Amino acid sequence: MIAGQSMPIAKALNSALREAMRADEKVLLMGEDIGPLGGVFRITEGLHAEFGDRRVLDTPLAESGIIGTAIGLAMRGYRPVIEIQFDGFVYPGFDQIVSQLAKMRARHRGAVSMPVVIRIPYGGHIGAVEHHQESPESYFAHTAGLRVVSPSTANDAHWMLRQAIESDDPVIFLEPKAKYWTKGEVLDAPTAALHAAVVAREGTDVTLIGHGAMVHVLLQAAEIAAGEGTSCEVVDVRSLSPIDWAPLVASAQRTGRVVVAQEAPGHASVGSEIAATIAERAFYSLEAPVQRVSGFDTPFPPAQLEDVYLPDADRVLAAVDRALAH
Repeated sequence: MIAGQSMPIAKALNSALREAMRADEKVLLMGEDIGPLGGVFRITEGLHAEFGDRRVLDTPLAESGIIGTAIGLAMRGYRPVIEIQFDGFVYPGFDQIVSQLAKMRARHRGAVSMPVVIRIPYGGHIGAVEHHQESPESYFAHTAGLRVVSPSTANDAHWMLRQAIESDDPVIFLEPKAKYWTKGEVLDAPTAALHAAVVAREGTDVTLIGHGAMVHVLLQAAEIAAGEGTSCEVVDVRSLSPIDWAPLVASAQRTGRVVVAQEAPGHASVGSEIAATIAERAFYSLEAPVQRVSGFDTPFPPAQLEDVYLPDADRVLAAVDRALAH
């Protein structure tokens, strides 16, 4: 057990996989270069040596085949954990996810479990080339039958992955790859349920809502705002489907002003859904329209322009100013 240790998110994920595999021989890993290499981000480092190539499977470059095989394994009682090498590589397997994986339990009226976890490193800030810095969360959150989660801390990375592997429903597990080497303490137990939203920083004037790597940007913005006399509460959504609405709405009711931020484009997004639902459920408590901050509605740009495209603390603080102006 690694409780009490400070470690990067990448190592916290690695330890979660190791513990899950030790606890249940039906847990197996599949993906491109995840064997002796340990994956491009080294999340599976050392697992092939410990568990062998019958449980850590290096696959061909065929995402549709990987996911289809995992569906069959799940129907036979296994608990496959798939690594998609980069976010933009998930699209060749998209049909298997939305047409088969997401619908299998409903198709069999719950008689068939589908305990498949698809790990996807996602988001920007790594200076990568095309297809390597996507934010595809809205596609999956929109798809009924999938659970979609994204941790922002090492403790959540470890325990949310353990919880996802134990789920009998398919889970899209989005890992903010820009934060793989951000350290944090891993506790001896999860601090919240898999689909719970949590308050990452308390405040009284404005609520800042986000997930994944954006939580770190929001905390930075809140710290700057505090120096200017504005108290910002930061809420980490953690689960994008289902969304735990109670903490989000309660925070909006306390502060009366809300900023929702994400790396993904804003149109028809998770941020759009959060903004709309808060406007419905906390309408009489709001002192200003819900503000949204997002990536632009364009394809992700070349690496030299990613800092222009991706929301930073300045763009969040500009939205805070707009909220306070009302």
